[in-house]
Amino acid sequence: MDGITRIAPHAASSQRLLDSNIRLERLYPHPRAKVWMALTDPRLIAAWLMRPDGFEPRVGCKFRLTAKPMPGWRGYVDCEVTALEEERLLQYTWAGDESGKVLTVTWTLEDAADGTRLRLAHEGFQGVGGFVLAKMMMGPGWKKMMARHLPSVLERLGDDGSFTPDPKLDKSFH
Repeated sequence: MDGITRIAPHAASSQRLLDSNIRLERLYPHPRAKVWMALTDPRLIAAWLMRPDGFEPRVGCKFRLTAKPMPGWRGYVDCEVTALEEERLLQYTWAGDESGKVLTVTWTLEDAADGTRLRLAHEGFQGVGGFVLAKMMMGPGWKKMMARHLPSVLERLGDDGSFTPDPKLDKSFH
């Protein structure tokens, strides 16, 4: 044996089928500082994601992401910043309901030849319910946010932090 643990091919296939974690990556033609600003400035977060009540980019900060309630969802997510590295990493917990299940959202930024590579990992989904939530609801939602809403905000965000809101496009839930 070479000391390396390997998963048998059939087990690896089964493991992939059960993997409910969301992992997305996009390249944005903007500097890392600008993408970071969109992830950490409350007025910008409200324009592409949800209203961040009490958010500060600081480890230990407890905040709430608020939107319109809908059947099966209470309308807010309780979060706490658990890791932060300026312009490189933002991680927070995600408790979207009263079940007690706490998920983790991790944003990783790195320089790329044409801008910034942004990676999202939303992890901790479990069981059949977690699979359905991740693959049928939250995964498509995150894809839409990263493909349409966040780029729209980045296009209207000046390098100096100035922002031109567009009521027709912004997802602000005020």
